[in-house]
Amino acid sequence: MSEFDARSRRKLIRTGQWGALAGLLVVPALVLAQEPAQPPAQTPGQGQFQGRGRGQGRGRGQRDWPPEGPAPKNAEGKPDISGAWEPNAIRQNVDLPATGVEIPFQPWAAELYKQRKDSISKEDPEARCLPPGVPRMSTTPYPFRIMQTPTLTLIVYEGGAHIWRQIFTDGRPHSKDPNPSWLGESIGHWEDDTFVVDTIGFNGKSWIDESGLPTTESLHVIERFHRIDLGHMEIEHTVDDPKAYTKPWKFTTHPQMLRGELMEYICQENNRDVEHLVGKTQK
Repeated sequence: MSEFDARSRRKLIRTGQWGALAGLLVVPALVLAQEPAQPPAQTPGQGQFQGRGRGQGRGRGQRDWPPEGPAPKNAEGKPDISGAWEPNAIRQNVDLPATGVEIPFQPWAAELYKQRKDSISKEDPEARCLPPGVPRMSTTPYPFRIMQTPTLTLIVYEGGAHIWRQIFTDGRPHSKDPNPSWLGESIGHWEDDTFVVDTIGFNGKSWIDESGLPTTESLHVIERFHRIDLGHMEIEHTVDDPKAYTKPWKFTTHPQMLRGELMEYICQENNRDVEHLVGKTQK
């Protein structure tokens, strides 16, 4: 089920309430507030899996969603991970350590993280419509669409700068000196039924979560996409950044099939969040 209705989510962002809401999501007392609304009463014949048209009631918490059934296969006999997915990972986007993930900080990274937490994440790049980066693209609370061909996988993201990503599967190796970028250079391959994406070449500007987990240009991310069944997927993320962390560490997200389609969303349009990112006020 969706963590947020798409239109409600967009209203929060455009009215500058998103940052405040995101900060509160880690408070246990608000967990009940995240429960989806009960679906409206259905007439006979409603509530069946009828595809992904926008009229299917995106994010309304219908009891028949996500759909059940085995994972479909592609032409090569591998699980087909293509389609539209909702991240289902808002708490990991806001504060990964608060979800129980142990972070093996280097001393300077621990200090920087504390500074960012103490300032209530006022310098978060994503709040300024910059790309969330990898692996945060998997937790940013906007759906994404995966499209696969034998030689290239594309991921289009609705939000988080409305960006796209290329994952090359034509057998090429990583570049010897890739141009540093927000999303890095991604090479993919299959290991049994798991699609493995190896990404390097980052610019070190992105945060791994809103609370401020830092990255450097040495960041190396491995993502393992496994489609569990028709409506569910699992993505294991391994973060290896020896300049920021003493050893590699992992976290896992569980996307669900999106009930609906990606919508047009322009982060820079009437972005009223930045004016509220002032850190702690002086008493």
